[in-house]
Amino acid sequence: MATTVTGVFREELRDAILRSKVLVVGAGGIGCEILKNLVMSGFADIEIIDLDTIDVSNLNRQFLFQKKHVGKSKASVARETALTFNPDVKVIHYHDSITSSEFGLSFFKRFTVVLNALDNRAARNHVNRMCLAADVPLIESGTAGYEGQVELIKKGLSQCYECTPKAAQKTYPGCTIRNTPSEPIHCIVWAKHLFNQLFGEEDPDQDVSPDTADPEATDVAAEGALQTEHNDKGNIDRVSTRVWAQSCDYDPEKLFAKLFHDDIKYLLSMDNLWKKRRAPMPLNWRELPDGVAGCSKEINQPGLKDQQRWSISKCGSIFADSLKNLSQALKVSQEKSLDNHLVWDKDDQHAMDFVAACANIRAHIFGIPQKSRFDIKSMAGNIIPAIATTNAIIAGMVVLHAFRVLENNLRACRSVYLRLKMNHRNQLLVPEKAVNPPNPQCYVCAPTPQAVLAVDTSNMTIKELEELVLKNRLNMIAPDVMIDGTGAVVISSEEGETESNNDKKLEELGIRDGAILKVDDFQQNYSLTVFVVYREKPGPKDDSPQFLILADKNALKPKDEEEEEKEEKASTSNGQNVTEISDTAKKRKNDSAETEIATKKRKVEIDNNTDNNDDICIIDNDDEPHDNLPKLKKSMPRKRKLSEDTDCLIVCDDHND
Repeated sequence: MATTVTGVFREELRDAILRSKVLVVGAGGIGCEILKNLVMSGFADIEIIDLDTIDVSNLNRQFLFQKKHVGKSKASVARETALTFNPDVKVIHYHDSITSSEFGLSFFKRFTVVLNALDNRAARNHVNRMCLAADVPLIESGTAGYEGQVELIKKGLSQCYECTPKAAQKTYPGCTIRNTPSEPIHCIVWAKHLFNQLFGEEDPDQDVSPDTADPEATDVAAEGALQTEHNDKGNIDRVSTRVWAQSCDYDPEKLFAKLFHDDIKYLLSMDNLWKKRRAPMPLNWRELPDGVAGCSKEINQPGLKDQQRWSISKCGSIFADSLKNLSQALKVSQEKSLDNHLVWDKDDQHAMDFVAACANIRAHIFGIPQKSRFDIKSMAGNIIPAIATTNAIIAGMVVLHAFRVLENNLRACRSVYLRLKMNHRNQLLVPEKAVNPPNPQCYVCAPTPQAVLAVDTSNMTIKELEELVLKNRLNMIAPDVMIDGTGAVVISSEEGETESNNDKKLEELGIRDGAILKVDDFQQNYSLTVFVVYREKPGPKDDSPQFLILADKNALKPKDEEEEEKEEKASTSNGQNVTEISDTAKKRKNDSAETEIATKKRKVEIDNNTDNNDDICIIDNDDEPHDNLPKLKKSMPRKRKLSEDTDCLIVCDDHND
């Protein structure tokens, strides 16, 4: 190992490596490379944790695993393989979630440095908060295709993972999925929901039938279609999709007729939906077209088999075959227990065929471009292609950062970004000029973390406050909430203690405009003060979010009011202060202009350099980077960030150097 070879490391660094205790979080694409680098470098005490198991699709780049390991714990197998490189190293593995209460503050305090190799934001947020609380250096990393990044997170020195808002995960309104799809992904999501309705764990929120509650639909739509038999008490008997499918023995023709003919005709009766849209065209099972859009015949398409688009006729045939195989698999599973169900897996041939066929049939009905099975597999799994070389480069940078941490040279741990093409300085690895300082407005790492919740307090329930705001948007695990001033506990992490509050509105418990909430998550050792501001609930046709999370309550003020305050402040100041304000404003304006130019230049560069013809077809997502590009260090004015796909608006002040 490197530490045993004289001259590889300075003596001080070699001793630090041998004394250090390292935690690796994640044993996937980057995690395997990091573990190999640590073992070969001579680190003597390593612990690794990962809840995931090995999948066939991991084998083409996660080289610590082999075919015989499929289905086994990633952390366990990674440890076994790493020990073959260096039997003298101590490696402890955990097949568990890092967010488990077992891995609390005392657990993190045992380590010299923590190395993150995760693939989801919730876990990254949790490790970020635990390392801040334990005051342990964290080296964060991620890759996306040919790009990636590495950065140091150290309390008081650098910005944390949550200092800059991240784009929310893409979500789609239920009425769009069920009634008015306009993109291939809408049809793919619908097809995955259909799989769960027929074979998987049923979820009422994933209903695939037409949505009669769509606010766009006419009030008198489909009176004829709504004729439904009533029972003796006058109530409508509703039968689940699965029960109906089982009653007809999963007959492909009957299922096809319901899904792609009858339901489509029902949608057509909702007149308002098609006033400004192309109306869908119902399909007949016995009259499916043989052609493929853009090709006279299916066999004339270039490319590999999975990269060819199927004709609708072939989609129908695959729909029938996959339906037969999946229904048989469900029957076998339920012979063991009636509670058993199938789980959709992109690597299950029949499950993938079913989703691909259904998605393309629905796309054809709504005039949406069809996709190949390969494309649908990538989109259905929310996949960014993973490149083995990218993982190796980023893992190498992670360990180099770890060396600097052990040397106590933290300011040399500048964020590094791997780019697809060289920049104007012929660099593929582009470092920041300095360590990015913490954002003083960050609601996680600021000295006194604060946030503003703008919400309709007469409409939101306590349960929604806990699930949507605290756990989903603020990434807490087990929050406790107390009203400041009264001491009333409205949410408790102790099971059942405040369950009676769940359905009560915020106002019913005294949470109104101006209320202050003290929120604690003892599992994360994290405290936050939340200022509540009343905001009227958006109407049914209003696209604005249900609530806003703000880092600065002044961001709620109208722009003209902010300008008046600035003018008033300037007029009451002496001449020297006025000059200083003017210079600052001038500098901020110049910096913003430079930032805008740099951003535009970078965007053009990336667009021109994008390579869509990868030689390696990898169809699995390893490690999600939270920021692929160098962060601009220029001072920027407060800006509102509203994602089309999120249920909240985050308003923040970007940090100033």
